Amino acid sequence: MQIILVHPRFKSPKALNITRGGVLGFVGVLLFFTLMSSGVISYVALKSAVLLKLPFAQEWVQKNSGQDLAAREEFVRQNIDALAVKVGQLQARMTRLDAIGDRVAHMAGIKPQDLKGLDSAPVLRPNFFALQGKGGAEPSGPRDMSLQELGLVLDKLANGLDSRGDSLAFIESEMMYRAAGQRLVPSYEPLPDGSLGSRFGYRTDPFSGRATLHEGIDFNAPVGTPIHAAAGGTVVFAGWHASYGQQIDIDHGDGVMTRYAHASRLLAREGDIVRQGQKIAEVGSTGRSTGSHLHFEVRVQGESRDPLTFLQGGGLNPSRIAATSGKR
Repeated sequence: MQIILVHPRFKSPKALNITRGGVLGFVGVLLFFTLMSSGVISYVALKSAVLLKLPFAQEWVQKNSGQDLAAREEFVRQNIDALAVKVGQLQARMTRLDAIGDRVAHMAGIKPQDLKGLDSAPVLRPNFFALQGKGGAEPSGPRDMSLQELGLVLDKLANGLDSRGDSLAFIESEMMYRAAGQRLVPSYEPLPDGSLGSRFGYRTDPFSGRATLHEGIDFNAPVGTPIHAAAGGTVVFAGWHASYGQQIDIDHGDGVMTRYAHASRLLAREGDIVRQGQKIAEVGSTGRSTGSHLHFEVRVQGESRDPLTFLQGGGLNPSRIAATSGKR
């Protein structure tokens, strides 16, 4: 579009070119300023009406504010209800955890007094040994939990989890300690494939014919049969003895020692640390012996003890003991 302007002051007519983009830009700027002006006027008018305490303005503000507040309260209530459901599920899981802890504690031989004093909050201490049933009629009506009550329940749950964790950790450590202690007791049969021969006690010596104390038990087996450590410990002697032939002594701590004699070959060396059940030698007939067998001793503070009292605790077959009854 072209507009021609004519004026006496102009030496010649002036031409003004108006494009479509220019028109749209002008209209846009005009609308922007119009909207801004109307918004400012509305804000000033409403604020003035509120300050002047005009009834219609105060009613409108209170109505809209109340709707927003109610919506926020409903949103918070829904979230609290959802958290309360999760808390109930956690409480049910903790009850099952108590039941499992009770069974494990009894299996481990842990007594109730063993768990006392593990923390400073005995009221929250899980009672693994006297679980009490809980129940009752369903509440007649719903009861909403407040945010403060929910916080207290969550704190108790957190403390309860810590307390149960301490108790289970104690039970675990006790079971590990006992398992380690059992591996240091000479209860593993050193020659499972052999047959029991002479028992512990007085017998007629096969060489002298006199009554002498046999300080161990004999396991009869072919030469080369594996000999195993009855318990874990440290090899304190591995070598030749005039009477015992090829001999290994293992110290298990607390004054307990085991001896394996008449071997044909020694596989462990002095200073070695061996584990329970480890192969340490092979059966032979070295030293003062009438045939291939293992002479096995258990000594406590240097005094010989009947090895069967230890091996029976490790599960030695009673029928094998009965078969050798009376043998010395």
